[in-house]
Amino acid sequence: MSRDLPADEFRSAMHRVADLVADYLEGVGDRPVLPAVKPGEVRSVLPAAPPEAPEPLDTILDDYLRVIEPNLTHWNHPGFLAYFAITGSGPGILGETLAAGLNVNAMLWRTSPAGTELEERVCAWLARMMDLPADFRGHINDTASSSSLVALAAARHRLPVDVRVRGLSGRPEVPPLTLYASDQAHSSIDKSAIVLGLGQENVRRIETDDEFRMSVPALTRAIERDRAEGRLPMAVVATVGTTSTTSVDPVPEIADLCARFGVWLHVDAAYAGSAAICPEYRALMPGIERADSLVVNPHKWLFTPVDCSLLYVRDPALLKAAFSLVPEYLRTAEDSEVTNLMDYGFQLGRRFRSLKLWMVIRAFGVEGLRERIREHCALARDLAAWIAADPRFELAAPVPFSAVCFRARVEEDPDRFNERLLARVNAAGPVFLSHTVLKGRYTLRVAIGNLRTERGHIEQLWELVGRAYEELRGE
Repeated sequence: MSRDLPADEFRSAMHRVADLVADYLEGVGDRPVLPAVKPGEVRSVLPAAPPEAPEPLDTILDDYLRVIEPNLTHWNHPGFLAYFAITGSGPGILGETLAAGLNVNAMLWRTSPAGTELEERVCAWLARMMDLPADFRGHINDTASSSSLVALAAARHRLPVDVRVRGLSGRPEVPPLTLYASDQAHSSIDKSAIVLGLGQENVRRIETDDEFRMSVPALTRAIERDRAEGRLPMAVVATVGTTSTTSVDPVPEIADLCARFGVWLHVDAAYAGSAAICPEYRALMPGIERADSLVVNPHKWLFTPVDCSLLYVRDPALLKAAFSLVPEYLRTAEDSEVTNLMDYGFQLGRRFRSLKLWMVIRAFGVEGLRERIREHCALARDLAAWIAADPRFELAAPVPFSAVCFRARVEEDPDRFNERLLARVNAAGPVFLSHTVLKGRYTLRVAIGNLRTERGHIEQLWELVGRAYEELRGE
């Protein structure tokens, strides 16, 4: 009995999987973005118990085609315009496949020499592409939630409270640690505060201006008030490309304030950081080079399959001091002269994520990536112009990158009308939008970022929005 698939069976199945993926990507735009499925329907056709005997791979793949693929929300669809679009590009999928085949754990240099050194070099490539300082060290995590958590743990370690050894529990001499972010910052910042023991009540959500940027005077008052009341400010999170509107906080002024008070500056550029590879969009992000830590997600706008999040830190020694914990069985003769990636975060096991990013950057080239980001931003500007010129609708926020927030103009119950408008547009099938709430008002949101999205898809979206508006007004 073979302990695994014989090579010929594996090769045959891989050929079929390659055809399945290629066919899927080629035809994904012909499907509805959202599946016509109700909660529990998929579960109802899956056996309650696992099979006792082996099943043929062709049978399993047949069931994949019957049960799984038709009942997914298609993030690779060119009409997926919700949240922040992601793309499994061809080069990235190839890299992910090779990484799965290699199945290395890049925790130590010894356990993956190529994995370790490729990660270091690819992170340096992206830093160069983004015009970040040469002393920024990159480290790949799964998502921005993990990257921000790691960065804020380093910020906590820098404080004179020795949390690493003594913890926070039962220490009345340790003042409350406070964290600052705008009212538009991502919810992962609050989750980091929960995990790190700060507590949500010590997260200061700072008000924003008319363009949804953090108010520096309000931030100053919050830090001064906390210091006066005996709390210990730990970090400020400035966002470059907020989730709702892609606004950019005034990082230079925030950096000045952090330097004045000795507070860690973390920049969340998970979405918009990718656009920094274009000089004209990098110019919209002054000051990010002054951050103590910065996160950018290639899986959002650099066409790398989920998951791939890069955390950059200015002081890697501090990050290592916060996290390095080496049991005897993981000590090696090379430790003093190599990088062991496990030392720079809370995860011991580490997927070979750098391989897919390396393949994406090489296959597209920096100029090819720039071209696609610029096209997305141009499409967003076109859509914003159509909205601004139509008296039925209004823009709800500026459009610095490739996300557009807008509302229908109606007098009676506008929030309910816009909610129904979104539902009707999404029910049509070709596109999928999400929403947010801005200044207390329900707002539709279009985020253009999928590699396969073209002008025709945005024209189709605008036609659907106009038709849905007229239908609802006529009911």
